[in-house]
Amino acid sequence: MSGPGRGRGGLLRWLVLLPISAFMLLPLVAMLEFSTRAQGGGHGLGTWLAIGATPELVQAIWLSLELALLTVVMMLVLLLPTMIWVRLRLPELNRLLEFVCLLPLTIPAIVLVVGLAPVYRGVAFLLGESASTLTFVYVILVLPFAYRALAGGLAAIDLKTLAEAGLSLGCSWPGVIWRIVVPNIMGAIMSAALISVALVLGEFTIASLLNFNTLQVVINLLGKRDAGIAVAVSLAALLLAAGLLFALSFVDQSGRRRAGAVDDDG
Repeated sequence: MSGPGRGRGGLLRWLVLLPISAFMLLPLVAMLEFSTRAQGGGHGLGTWLAIGATPELVQAIWLSLELALLTVVMMLVLLLPTMIWVRLRLPELNRLLEFVCLLPLTIPAIVLVVGLAPVYRGVAFLLGESASTLTFVYVILVLPFAYRALAGGLAAIDLKTLAEAGLSLGCSWPGVIWRIVVPNIMGAIMSAALISVALVLGEFTIASLLNFNTLQVVINLLGKRDAGIAVAVSLAALLLAAGLLFALSFVDQSGRRRAGAVDDDG
């Protein structure tokens, strides 16, 4: 395209991006301004510094991070080998697996809680009333997003050829998954992991109805007596999720560069 046309295209992009950026950033700026208001007037960081001095909030933050880590590990351990095995040995079940993984998207959270409440009575009897048992529910919630991310990564490689080559060289099935498949889909794995972390950190309905004090539940409780701290923690959680997604873009770009370098060498 010529210079004038390219200039008009660039101007149009900015005319679209600037209002959208302002629309998305304005609430965050308002949250920052509200959370830094001082009681005597002016602004300060007293509310942000009070986050570390609120034991229930610190405990909720650590609990949500623990749940996020456990959810990611359990999701990958269960889903990734299953997807690889189905694609290689039972391709006729691929549609069924996709349907099962995407099913949680069609079920409202309140319906999930009603169905899982009797199950959790048995879980509490066997494992105790620990908030860590929320991991089982969160794995179900992240299945649709993790499945799509991993499916995209597996579709981008010649999985059958890589697996047969590894097995012919004496590698076991766990070795094929860990040493051959995982390095080739690391971008997809990071996508699934970061999306799962963002979902766990932002989940409220199930934890609240099952009476577990995760981060979002405690933020809701704090908002009833100290709105400043609640807004500050909410803003921090949003920035953390944005940072994770921003890091994800660099992971995808580095993965594409490595794939391009391999193709060039080939």
